[in-house]
Amino acid sequence: MDVAAAIFAVIFAILVAFAVIAAVRTVRAVKRGVDRTVTQARRTVEDTRLKARQYVQPGAAGEVAQLRLSLRTSMRATQDVLHAGLADDPSLSESLALFERLSAHGHELDDDLRKLETEPDKGRVAARLPELRERVERVTHSADSLRWAAQDRARQFADDDLAVLSEQIRMESGALRHWEDEPETTSKPAGTAAKPSSGAASSTAASSAAAPSAGAAGAGAAAAGERERPALSGRDKRWQAGYSWQKAERPESTA
Repeated sequence: MDVAAAIFAVIFAILVAFAVIAAVRTVRAVKRGVDRTVTQARRTVEDTRLKARQYVQPGAAGEVAQLRLSLRTSMRATQDVLHAGLADDPSLSESLALFERLSAHGHELDDDLRKLETEPDKGRVAARLPELRERVERVTHSADSLRWAAQDRARQFADDDLAVLSEQIRMESGALRHWEDEPETTSKPAGTAAKPSSGAASSTAASSAAAPSAGAAGAGAAAAGERERPALSGRDKRWQAGYSWQKAERPESTA
């Protein structure tokens, strides 16, 4: 019983630990989702306010809002492109590291522009605008260069992949239509096979033509042999054996 109770206690402790870990992870995921939502909502509200100030407040205040809006839009677009392309292209990690360094300058510049929005001295605002405008142009140009290069790289990869895929599909289509190449490939073996058959026919015809002549020659030679060979049916009297009681034949008298 003590062993069973100890095993049960260990299993219960393990289950409780797993439940606590799952609860902590769930809380952290929910917190990240809430923070992301709040950050996005604040960003949307800030962009909307800047757009409104850009059109509502003329002069230096409107230009400051326009500079902030262009800076934030360019940096956000570049960040989204680099983070989205990093999953498919690990070589963008170096570009992302450069962008993080650029983001530090961007955040610093955005803080300076935000402080300038609440500056009551209009002359000071007008005096600092050229320098801030130049910094914004430099930062946005660098961010745009990174974004455009990443987009061109992804487009080039897509074009290369499409070209390879098109070639593979063309080859597979040709392999599926294999019967279209059969007449061209089988015509040559048929022609080459016809030559031996014609040669065989001519040799057969020659042998068949030579066979009767050889038979006729053999028949003539056999006939000549029969003419030269003496007949076996008649007996030559010169070779007949003579006996003592046989009398010699006398020629018949003509008288």
